[in-house]
Amino acid sequence: MKSSRLVLVGALLISVLQIGFLSWNIAGRAAVLRNGQEVLLKVQPVDPRDLLRGDYVRLGYDISTVPASLFTPPPTGDGDYEAKPVWLLLRKQDDGYFGVKSAAFDKALLPAVEAGEVVVSGMASGTPAASGSASVDYGLERFYLPEGEGKPIEVDMRVRPFAVVAAVAADGSAQIKRFLDGDTVLFEEPLY
Repeated sequence: MKSSRLVLVGALLISVLQIGFLSWNIAGRAAVLRNGQEVLLKVQPVDPRDLLRGDYVRLGYDISTVPASLFTPPPTGDGDYEAKPVWLLLRKQDDGYFGVKSAAFDKALLPAVEAGEVVVSGMASGTPAASGSASVDYGLERFYLPEGEGKPIEVDMRVRPFAVVAAVAADGSAQIKRFLDGDTVLFEEPLY
């Protein structure tokens, strides 16, 4: 009798922990979407399908390739970065899109944030000193779509501009909030 109660209590405890962990992840993502600073990013087309996960648009951005000259301090030597944390100061440009103003591997080395600017975090890879630029992954590179909608969007992305509105949290993490075809909102992420 005592053994079965222990098993039941243990199962309930594990269930509560699992539900709590999932709820914490969902609430964190919703907080970024609800409270994060919005930035408009110009999209570059990439292949949109994954046979195991369904349709998605794989996105590249103008801010995905960062010239070595924008880093403080500039990269030296032949150091190859593989998933190295990086901080970027994005500035709103005249066309409304955000572009990279400065980049650093230490957030404290970025210039002070002014109006129309936001700091976003990413993971750098490549050999910036040798190639002249670093590739940066922001965690915004996939956007899942309803089945059958990936291929038409892939074709359309090659003939007209698409964009993403991303919400950036105070810690620099970002989430896709809206996917745009020009000024038309194609998809908007729900909070929950």
